[in-house]
Amino acid sequence: MRRMFRESIAVAVALIVGGTVAGAADQSTVATVGGRTITQAELEEHVRARLIEIDNQRYEALREGLDEIVAVELIKQEATSRGTTAEKLEVEEVEAKVKEPTEAEIQNVYDANKGRLGGQTLEQVKPQIVEYLKQERVAERYNAFVEELKRKHKTTVMLKAPVVEVATAGRPERGGGANAPITIIEFSDYECPFCQRAEEVVDKVMAAYGNKVRLVFRNYPLPMHANARVAAEAASCAQAQGKFWEYHALLFKNQRALGKDKLGEYATQVGLDRAKFDKCLADQTFKAAVEQDMTDGAKAGVTGTPAFFINGRMLSGAQPFDRFKAVIDEELAAKGAAS
Repeated sequence: MRRMFRESIAVAVALIVGGTVAGAADQSTVATVGGRTITQAELEEHVRARLIEIDNQRYEALREGLDEIVAVELIKQEATSRGTTAEKLEVEEVEAKVKEPTEAEIQNVYDANKGRLGGQTLEQVKPQIVEYLKQERVAERYNAFVEELKRKHKTTVMLKAPVVEVATAGRPERGGGANAPITIIEFSDYECPFCQRAEEVVDKVMAAYGNKVRLVFRNYPLPMHANARVAAEAASCAQAQGKFWEYHALLFKNQRALGKDKLGEYATQVGLDRAKFDKCLADQTFKAAVEQDMTDGAKAGVTGTPAFFINGRMLSGAQPFDRFKAVIDEELAAKGAAS
């Protein structure tokens, strides 16, 4: 059972997070080509994005393993205090407390996945759906039980997450401002479907944490998206007139229609001065700013969108709310702020 939940075990009560301390650049020679010397520092700068990705992967592997060990130890200690075994305790506190799925819940899963079931009837796939729902609930109950035990048996984790310095660069922001204990810097692409999906999660994060979070938006239009770059410039033109977030929302809402003619229509819809907007877009006033976002994102290790940096801790891809919550709560705990 323990192995089943290794990716979903919740994080520990407290986390001490340290920033990455940059030492002097390593000028040792790693290669020479004729009279040209290539240093370790030059090499590391050249592959900086890949090294950041490796650091994050290493941390995730370590954290996953640490969460497993912590959970196993918590259950072991609780079992000892109750005079039972870990196996019996898991049965009693996890499996025994999971309710059987209702017929309505089974039907809902079937309806939601009917198109991918190759014409199979509900009766044919019902056993698999029941098993899926039960395992999902067992995992949820296991996580909840581990959290209960963390409150009972003091748990402190000192594993440090890698931190990347990313500038806000004066880009559009909302939330608690510079004094917020949490700063989330988002790199996104208006034509990226995963970025559109992430918007709902970001809104949920902002609603949950209010002024404890400062959200900063930066552009990272991907080369395969023909209209993403001009849409990014258009959003900056909207920012110049104080309507960034309204325009930003319209772009994601109309993700499949981001041609220049549509960008002008959206400007009118949010109440922008069309003449000023059209001139801003035609003059490519914010072309350099978008390119700077892309340069800064690449240096920070961004290779795809969306990418988020929560107090410098990278979350890559359209992550669920719980992933954001775990990191934010750890950061708040580290800063001594109530989550």
